[in-house]
Parts: sequence; structure tokens; C-alpha cells
Amino acid sequence: MKIVCDRDKLLDGIMTSQKAVSGKSTLPILGGLLLDCRTGDLRIMSTDLDIGIECTVEAEVVEKGWVVLDSRLLGEIIRKLSFNDVEIIIDETNVASIKCGNSHFTIQGQGGEEFPQLPEVRSEKKISLPQDLLKSIVRQTVFACAVDETRPILTGVLMECKGEEISMAALDGFRLALRTIKVSEQLPDISVVVPSKTLNEIYKILKDHEQEVEIFFTDNQMLFRIGSTKVVSRLLEGEFINYSQIIPDEYTTRVKVKTLDFLESCERASLLAREGKNNLIRLEICEDVVKITSNAEIGMVNEEVNVVMEGKELKIAFNSKYLTDALKVIESEHIEMQLTTNINPCVLKPVQSENYTYLLLPVRVAE
Repeated sequence: MKIVCDRDKLLDGIMTSQKAVSGKSTLPILGGLLLDCRTGDLRIMSTDLDIGIECTVEAEVVEKGWVVLDSRLLGEIIRKLSFNDVEIIIDETNVASIKCGNSHFTIQGQGGEEFPQLPEVRSEKKISLPQDLLKSIVRQTVFACAVDETRPILTGVLMECKGEEISMAALDGFRLALRTIKVSEQLPDISVVVPSKTLNEIYKILKDHEQEVEIFFTDNQMLFRIGSTKVVSRLLEGEFINYSQIIPDEYTTRVKVKTLDFLESCERASLLAREGKNNLIRLEICEDVVKITSNAEIGMVNEEVNVVMEGKELKIAFNSKYLTDALKVIESEHIEMQLTTNINPCVLKPVQSENYTYLLLPVRVAE
């Protein structure tokens, strides 16, 4: 095998593919990247058996072949090379000779036939979304997934397509993040649970532009095609919680507040909340202000934010992280809080938009 490739393009392909490299697997070969140029293109692949990434990189293929090279070492070598073309030659014993300018490395590789192949995802069920839109949807939902593996289904995001609407929902038992979008075409009926790990890696690959992402679905796999990169992931099995039943449709207190002002005050209050046992901040909602307080053994903090309130005054407490997590991703200058009592869920929404809903359970505290 022999290829010649632009250093920057090669490094970009390696860094993208590295996102699926396994760091804890009992199979040592999964710590490597497969370089495959048997079909005339250079394809760089990685997998941890749950998620797989394949990048096609423009290269001059002088002699076809394939090899597995240590991901970390290969990435560090290419990153340190000068900005010239890189020549990689693999001999019959899978030793890689890497040349660039005055630099020359040799590293031992493994045969490509030993590397697990990515599953083929052949399906007529397909949707397309602009990259920046999908990136926004993932950002607004995936953080609310459970990290506790005792309920594996909640470590993923429910993705549903029906009619002309796409929704993604994540919940962990304390909060729910739901994003919906309308499209201008009839969609196939789809209901799948995508692992949060997959979406976090997809988020890192997506760009802030409108180039489309193609997403294909089967019963247990899905494929994202992003430019010259393909990401294949298994889907989670099980029944997701019927979240629509837990979103309240009535409230007795409604508060309109400027998102950034509220976020900054909550973040300052959380500095002391983190010093306490339960990361708690308290809100006292009055006619034209929300008073935000937090107490810890080493001190206390008081904040006030101007609001527009309708309904009853209310005192309520929240885990500060769960509240600020949502405020950071709501893409609206103002938000609306809908509340009933200090023990019922609070709903946060962007003002003048129904495309995002965040539900948060309060923390019960003694008066």
C-alpha cells in the first residue's frame, strides 16, 4: 500500500474518525484506525462496536491496500508534521513508513482484515436536515439524558418523525428537554432512541451551515451521512417513557424574564449552591421581580431579576445545574416560566415559540 495525501486533509480525517475509537475495549485493535484504499479512495475508519465513523479523504493512491495503525500515535505524528504532502507506505509485514519533508517515522501496524467492518445500513427510511438545524436540536436535548445506566433507555434521545414534524426528547427523571420542528415534506413514520454518546459525537462533526445531513434508519441501526463522513450507530432497545403525559397543560403563575439576565443571576447564585449539599437555589417570584438566593455554610448570595408576572406569587427551589443547563440552550431573548405550586413541575419555553419545551422538577425544601 502506498498513498500521498495533503497533511491537513489527512489530519482532519484522522481527528474526525478518532471520535469513535474505543479507549476501554478488551480488543486492542479497536484502539486503532483502519486506513483502507482498496477501492481507490482513502477511507479512515474507527469503531467501538456501538458507533462507527468512516471518513473519505482525498489522496493519491499509488498502490492499493489496507492497514490498522494506532490511533493516538498516528494522530500525534501527523499533527506534528510540517505543512507538506504526507507519504505513507505499508510493507508486507504491516510496518508503516510515514514521510513528510525531512521527517520519517516507522510504526508497526496490523492487518486490515482483522478490523471489524462497519455494518451496512440499507434503508428507504430517510430524512434530511440542515447541519446547523440538527446541531441546534442536539444541543437543546442531549444534555438532559440520564447518565445512570440502571435505565439504559433513558441514556438516549427519542427521535420521532410523523407527518411533517420531527421531535427529539430526552429525560432523566428530574427534567425533560423536548424540541420539535416542522418540515415542508411528508416524512416516514419513525420512532427510535439514539444513544447520547452518538449524538455528542455527531454534534462535534456538524458544521454551522445549511449543508444537508442525510439520516437513514433501520430497526436497530442508523446512519448519518455528513459530507464525506459517515457515522453508523446502534439504536437503544426498549420502550421510552410517554413524556407527553407529564407535561402540564395548566398553570397558575406565568413569568416572562430576559433569558441572559436570568441565566447570569442563576450562575452567580450557583457559585455558592455548589458548596452546599444539594446544589440548591431558591426563587421567590413576586409581582415584578424574581429574588434568587442560595445558602451554604461559608456564605450566602442574593440576586434580583426584573420580570413580568401573571398569577400567584410563589416560592420554589431548584437544582441550580438543571436550571442553568436549560437557560444556556434556549435560543430566545426572553423565556416564559409556567408554574403551579412549589412541588409541581415548572415548564420553561421561549417566548413566542412552541418549538422547545423544558420541564424541571422542583426540590422540596422546608420553609
